[in-house]
Amino acid sequence: MTAFALPVNLTGQHVHLVPLAHGHHDDLVQAVRDGELWNLWYTAIPTPDGMATEIARRLDLQAKGSMCPFAVIDPASGRAVGMTTYMNIDGANRRVEIGSTWYRQSVQRGPLNTEAKRLLLAHAFDTLNCIAVELRTHFFNHQSRRAIERLGAKLDGILRSHQINTHPLSVGALRDTCVYSIMASEWPNVRTHLDFQLSRSSPKDTRSC
Repeated sequence: MTAFALPVNLTGQHVHLVPLAHGHHDDLVQAVRDGELWNLWYTAIPTPDGMATEIARRLDLQAKGSMCPFAVIDPASGRAVGMTTYMNIDGANRRVEIGSTWYRQSVQRGPLNTEAKRLLLAHAFDTLNCIAVELRTHFFNHQSRRAIERLGAKLDGILRSHQINTHPLSVGALRDTCVYSIMASEWPNVRTHLDFQLSRSSPKDTRSC
């Protein structure tokens, strides 16, 4: 495992991010059933039956040093309500991508996602000393794109025909990927912006990104 981004607990008021473990399986199965999230054709969210395989996949990538996966915990219930990760970890160039994120539908329109991103960005810039943090999403995932833009990330560009879709509703279709980033020099303003959003605690569209 790379020494650049090791498993860590990140704790906020509205969300706790803890290292993903097989023990989160049952909570995550219940979470993904809230809204049947796997039916969103422009995402890659596991089905209930595929949750164990997805947890194992993320933990395998963690062992190889390319991913640091988290279970997203709702402090009110103490249960896992989704997943997020540092992925495509590039320690040599001090870059990570925040992605492979999803939350159960009932927590999507509150401060949970904003604070989760605030925690991940703070750890990336303030502890890991990242030069840049990327966020990527499907061109047609407009809710995710809006959520990313509200964080203060800027669009670097669109990778045309970037990936082959594997979702059953769009097998063989090609995905255009929107690539966003936040630079280290932009982090102070982004941090202030996110803290202001959280201080207001107003409902927000927080679909996964």
